[in-house]
Order: sequence, then C-alpha cells, then structure tokens
Amino acid sequence: MADAIRILVMDGVENAGSGHPGMAMGMADVMAVLASDFLKFNPLDIQWADRDRLVLSAGHGAMLLYATYFLLGVGEMTLEQIKTYRKWGSLTPGHPEYHHTPAVEVTTGPLGQGVANAVGMALAEKLLSEEFGSELSDHYTYVIAGDGCLMEGISYEALSLAGHWHLSKLIVLFDDNRVTIDGSTNLSRSEDVKKRFESCGFTVLSADGHDYRDIKKTLQEARGSHSPCVIMFRTQIGYGSPSKMGHCGVHGSPLGTQEINKAREFLNWPYTESFFIPQDLLQVWRTCWKPCTETAYQAWQNTLKNHPKKEDFCNALTDNVSKDAFKALEDLKKKWCQEPVSLATRSASGMVIKTIYAQTRLIGGAADLKESTCTGQLGEVGEKGARPFIYYGIREHAMAAIMNGLAAHKGYLPYGGTFLVFSDYARPAIRLSALMKLPVIYVMTHDSIGLGEDGPTHQPVEHLISLRAIPNLQVLRPADAIETAECWEMALRYQGPSLLCLSRQALPSVRHHNITENLCAKGAYVLETSGPGPWDLEFWATGSEVSLAKEVATAVGRSYRLISAPCWEAFFQQPVSYQKSLFSDNSLRVSIEAGSTWGWDRFTGEHGLCFGLDHFGASGKPAVLYHEFGLSVQAIREKILKKLP
Repeated sequence: MADAIRILVMDGVENAGSGHPGMAMGMADVMAVLASDFLKFNPLDIQWADRDRLVLSAGHGAMLLYATYFLLGVGEMTLEQIKTYRKWGSLTPGHPEYHHTPAVEVTTGPLGQGVANAVGMALAEKLLSEEFGSELSDHYTYVIAGDGCLMEGISYEALSLAGHWHLSKLIVLFDDNRVTIDGSTNLSRSEDVKKRFESCGFTVLSADGHDYRDIKKTLQEARGSHSPCVIMFRTQIGYGSPSKMGHCGVHGSPLGTQEINKAREFLNWPYTESFFIPQDLLQVWRTCWKPCTETAYQAWQNTLKNHPKKEDFCNALTDNVSKDAFKALEDLKKKWCQEPVSLATRSASGMVIKTIYAQTRLIGGAADLKESTCTGQLGEVGEKGARPFIYYGIREHAMAAIMNGLAAHKGYLPYGGTFLVFSDYARPAIRLSALMKLPVIYVMTHDSIGLGEDGPTHQPVEHLISLRAIPNLQVLRPADAIETAECWEMALRYQGPSLLCLSRQALPSVRHHNITENLCAKGAYVLETSGPGPWDLEFWATGSEVSLAKEVATAVGRSYRLISAPCWEAFFQQPVSYQKSLFSDNSLRVSIEAGSTWGWDRFTGEHGLCFGLDHFGASGKPAVLYHEFGLSVQAIREKILKKLP
C-alpha cells in the first residue's frame, strides 16, 4: 500500500518539475498503516465532527497527504488533481491549504506551525469531551512533524503546553530521518530529542518507520497512553530511491526520469506508466478505512440523533455567537452613552468580554498578561461547566498558533491577549490566521507610547501599519468605550481574524450619539463637525489620538470635520461613494496616530499633514512623551496654522 503513495509522489513531483518528494516517500509506510488500521476518517464525509484530525506540520511533504486522500477516495481529490500538483487552479498546491484542498485541516508550510495547531485541536477535543461527553467528542489528533518542525522554537512552546495540559489524545508522528536541506542534522543539532519530549511530559516511543509490524504495534501502544505521545519513526528520506534516499538532495527536487525507473525496480513495482495504480490495489485503499471507521461513524450518528445535548453540540460547532450577545452589546453601549466613562480601552474590552461571555463560545487566554490585558473570563479552571481561561505562559507564538488550531477544529471562538509590541513574536501565526481566514481574536493592549515608562522596547511604533499590511486581518483601534464595544461586535461577526489594539491609559468618551448603528463597522465615520461644510480642516485619527484631535481642532479655531477611523480594512471595503464622501478636496487633511505615519498619505493626500512617530519612543510619563515627540495640542496647532492659508 505504501508503494502506491511513493509512486504518486515521485510522478507528481516529476510532472510538476518541482516539489518535495523526500519526506513524503520516507513517511509513506507510516501513513499507509495509520490510514488503513487506525485513522478514524470517512472519505465520504470529510467534515464529520468526530473524525480524527491529521495535521501535516512538515507541509512541504504535501504530496503525502494528496496521494493518501486520492487513494482513500476523497471525492474531489481525483487523479487529475494529483497530475496537476503545484499548478494554477489545482486542488494540490505546493503546501497544504485549508479551505482549498479537501480534508486538509490547516494550512502548513512554515515549519512547526502545524505542531502548535495540533495542540490546539487536541485541546478542543478534550474540552468538548468534558462539556458534551466522550460519546460525542472522542478522537485523536495526529501530527506529522520532521526535524525542521522540532528545531523551530514554536514547537517547544506548544509541546510544553501539551504535556502540561495532559493532552493524551495528541500523537506526534516524528519523521526521524536526521536530514535537513543543508545535510545531516548533526550540522546544527546535538540535543537528545527523546529527553526533550520526556521533559515536556510526553510518552516517547520508537519504531522502524519502514517496518509495518513495528509501526502498527507502536501506534497501538501510543493510543493507550495517558499522556501525549511522540513516536520517533526512524526513516530514510526518499525511501525507495536507490541512489538518493538518505541524502539531503532528495528533500526538495524531482528525482528525474532515470532515478524514478530505478525506484520502480527497487520497489518491485512492475508498472511503467506514470500515475498508474492497479485497480485491485486501489480497491484495497478505497475500502481499508471501513473496518476502522464505518461502524464508529454510524454509531456516532445514531448517538447524536438521540443525545440530550444534540442541539447545544451542533450549535457549538456552527454558531459561536448568539443574537443575545449583540443585544447585550447594544445595552452596554446605551449605558456608556447615558453615563459617559473615561476608561482605558483595554478595560472597556474586559467589560465587553464579561458582558457577552455567556452568550458566546468565546474561550480566552493570555501570554502571562491576564490582568494587564483584561482578558480574564467568568469561567476558571475547575469550575463545573466553565470554559477554562487558558494560561499560555510567556509563549505568544504558540498562543496564536494554538488558537488557530482551536478555531480550525471548531467548537470555540478563541481570543488571546498580549501587548501589541509582542505581536512580533506571534506574527507568523497571525499571518496564517489571515491566510486561513480563521475566526481568531487577538486582544493586544499597550498600543502606543501612551504606555509610558516601560520605554521603547515595549512601545509599538511600526506595528499598526505592518499588521494592516496583512491581507484578511481586521485591525481595530477604538477611541473610547463605545467604539471598543463596536469593534468587538465587528470581531464577532467577521469571517476571519481580528486584532484589537487597545490603550493602557484612560481615554475620555468621544462618542455621544448615534449608538443604534455600528459606525465603526464602516471603518471610518464622521464623529463631529464644527458646523456645515465646507471645512478648513479635516482630521483623521484612531484610538487614543481621536480625543487629541478634538482638542487640536478646538485650539486651532477654524471650521473642521473630525473622522474616527478605527479600521482601515473595513473602510476600504465600503462603496466608493461612501469613501469619497469622507474626503474633502477643499480642506487641509490632517492625520494623527501615535505610530508610524506610513500609509496615512492615502487619507491626507499629497498636501496634507501626518502626525505620528517615525522613530522609536523613550521611557517617561505619557504626557511628557507626547509633548517631546510633537504630539501635543500646541505643537500640532502651530504646524497646522503655518500650513493653512
């Protein structure tokens, strides 16, 4: 069975003229045993909620997945798709892509990400099992990882948490081929990988990755473990290629026609036609999943049909937010409008979480900053029926990637908190949230020099514009409590990741009208004017600088219009007519944001003024920093007056 995978891998990569045959050929035996004897997976219903999750963290070996799914009979994964590997428009891209290729659980490629995603999936399975019972949630999460995955720091962050959380349904299938692109792993690694896993609380098993009996016996043992388990499969990269297996050259290049012919001889494969799988062998593959899955699948369907928690369980998988949550947000906005409050937007965010928590499937955590980011929930570990707050420790990267796994698994709407400056630590996983369009909410506080004395290491400058540059990521920077509630509503409704940028310092209430409509959802809106237009000045601002812009407008003493722009992404998705309505050609346009001024010329135009920070901050009181860096009312007023006719 494994040789069928190898044939498709070799021919697919050769036909594409590029790709990574080595890992896929080396792990073919493990995959064949897993798929035929253990994997709870129905190719006729690939979205079955209680299927085992299979993650290919070593995403360059994508053909291993594609070949297996074709052989199992996943509907859209036809032989034609295997033949169009890495081609425009195919379902078989160079690395597995979530929502693009059938049965792919997460997008992988950046090494180590899939390991952390798998930890998130295993956590989701465990929590759903505790909430709804093992009769509805009882499946394993398998993750195939290579040496490169384990060298990446994110894998250690995530595996440490997996052991700490006792995720016994997580099984790491380690492709221990000891080869990277540059050569032997001895060039760059000397630690004892076995002891590393053991120190994290894993059961560690070893097996010959090319011995069916050993593979099967060890997988069976792993499934009986009471802790997360890793199986160190000793393999040869490119197994089956007589001249290249075991060498780094087989990692990422086609074998070549001559070597493929030799491989066919080595594997005793009698067929010379490319991509040919004999019908009898294909039939074995197409039916091999049935003994492991068919009965379990039907039993689960019958159980769900009569289960007292059926409705709640199905809603948990399909609807993370009830209508009551949005009603609760409306009521909170009314309260803040009637009784204006001066709050840090991080504090307002915390109040929003507490208000809507019970009406959502939110599950939150923080990277050792629960109090500072105001991300604590009503539920705590140990409370009966509560969704636990997730203590990620100082692991921003793993936190983000684990949240991706939670979201991809379904059942929860994850959010996680840290300081905005530490989005740098999480950025690779944030980018994958956006690529996969996963509903993940990043709560990032201390969003400017307004955090004060901690100084430039903790003061974001370039972060806002760099995060806005990520496609599909909704970056939200509210100006007060009401805008914070509206930005949270946007995050709850958005079919993709959102990132809330929140202040440490208290901000005055700036919004006192029109709370029945979510104005922030337009991305930018007119907050106030000095009177009917035309206006001498048009201010654009976000977050803590909206109130500053109001003060400046009053101090200048000329007619003005003030626009709050909490979400660029949403604004540029509005009808062109609406966008144009906010740009006044007869006004001096002025932007104010305590961060990089890059990108603001889209709003101010060539002749406008952009106030911000194009250098690092400093340690000091917030008011002193704003003054010294030219973001005081007086400094901005003087420059505006010089520019005005």
